[in-house]
Amino acid sequence: MKTELWVIGKTSEQYLESGIGVYEKRLKNYLPFTFTILPDIKTKQADHNRLKQEEGKMVLAKINPEDYLVLLDERGWQGRSTDLATWLERRLSSSNRRLIFLIGGAFGFSPDVYARANEQLALSKLTFSHQMARLFFLEQLYRAMTILKNEPYHNEE
Repeated sequence: MKTELWVIGKTSEQYLESGIGVYEKRLKNYLPFTFTILPDIKTKQADHNRLKQEEGKMVLAKINPEDYLVLLDERGWQGRSTDLATWLERRLSSSNRRLIFLIGGAFGFSPDVYARANEQLALSKLTFSHQMARLFFLEQLYRAMTILKNEPYHNEE
């Protein structure tokens, strides 16, 4: 199964961009992985709901019915890194063509995107910027893969 991380808008900080590049490269040693940047929606008004709706339309136009969509959302499931690895192993052996993780824009997701999503995953009870969440999630995805391969990256007592 192909695994993808979709994000809305470019990463503006170079230090985050560098870290994202490190984990994106590492992940490709474990699974077919793609990091996709969807364009920012430009609006003249500061209407957050309208922005979420437009971002949602863009995302939904790119999703196929057989794709498994996981939203990175503060209200989603939380677990330890080993729990994520177990969950990922089950998902990767499913019949879906693509496993897509989505990090939305600064204001979250539209109701239509929530309705289409198969699951929601939270990185923490803490709130991170949507740009920092990219790096943190990629590191956790890499960590999950090393756990599944019994490699020494993850230390647990």
